[in-house]
Amino acid sequence: MVSMKDIAQRCGVSVASVSKALNGQQDIGRETRERILRAADEMGYLTNSAARALKTNRTYHIGVLFVDERRSGLAHEYFSAVLNSLKEEAEARGYDITFINRHAGNKPTTYLQHCRYRSLDGVIIACVDFSDPQVLELVDSSLPVVTIDHVFNNRMAVVSDNVSGTEALVRHVYEMGHRRIAFIHGERTAVTENRLIGFYRACEALEVEMPEEYVIEGVYHDPDRCGELTRALLELPEPPTCILLPDDFSAIGGLNAIQKMGLRVPEDVSVTGYDGIHLANVIHPRLTTYYQDTDVLGRTAASKLIELIEKPRTALPDRFLIPGALREGRSVLRLV
Repeated sequence: MVSMKDIAQRCGVSVASVSKALNGQQDIGRETRERILRAADEMGYLTNSAARALKTNRTYHIGVLFVDERRSGLAHEYFSAVLNSLKEEAEARGYDITFINRHAGNKPTTYLQHCRYRSLDGVIIACVDFSDPQVLELVDSSLPVVTIDHVFNNRMAVVSDNVSGTEALVRHVYEMGHRRIAFIHGERTAVTENRLIGFYRACEALEVEMPEEYVIEGVYHDPDRCGELTRALLELPEPPTCILLPDDFSAIGGLNAIQKMGLRVPEDVSVTGYDGIHLANVIHPRLTTYYQDTDVLGRTAASKLIELIEKPRTALPDRFLIPGALREGRSVLRLV
């Protein structure tokens, strides 16, 4: 039977440090914690979860509410990257991840009931309909909650800087000489509202006239629909020279539509994506896009939720804005 003392001797640390690492306490360096957890795993050490739960009044289980209307699930490249870094950070802190749904066993439940059924310590909410009554019930409950890319007044939130991201894209294509800039945005969400603010703010600052028909509501992560809208824009009497698409995956639909029309990217029309997923770097032409830091998003969400769980008296609801970066590809042509 492997003991904490055995792990401490192997790692060259104190038994107290091993205990802190195994119990997910914060006052220990991340590298030391990961080294201890790795050694414990390699040595076959298993904690008594029931005893730990009695001692700390926690189950060390975090819930993740992730509902993708396109049913792409973990094939959703952007959110799967966020969830992967979230999972890594949570596990490094001694917590396991459970996905929340509307069933407990074979019985239908609300999201909150499922959380209570699983005795979850807290929940991270991402990619859902934030106006869903069941989501609001969960947000208004006493359970610690962190939201990703949506802000509630009474909850911790981790959000990408979508305003600055869209501004950066508009300014970039403007500097490349484009003045007829169209924007196919996603369905109306908090993310979309912020991107529209960034788009119109940049256009106003650059004194770019924006025809009403150049701004169209599309659908996130839907290349077919965005392809149809791209074609509609290019069939206008005065088509745009550059089209901003809602995400990198949807941009594939735009690229396909342009190719089917016998046009070339970027020689005939330029396009940009959003998110900075790996796919944007390998498709041809390589997309100009705005990279969202999924690693920081996921790790911050996990660490802030654990802070709420472990230090409820001192952790205040706040908003954490995560910056990204413009990534220039070959899908935008310089006109001047």
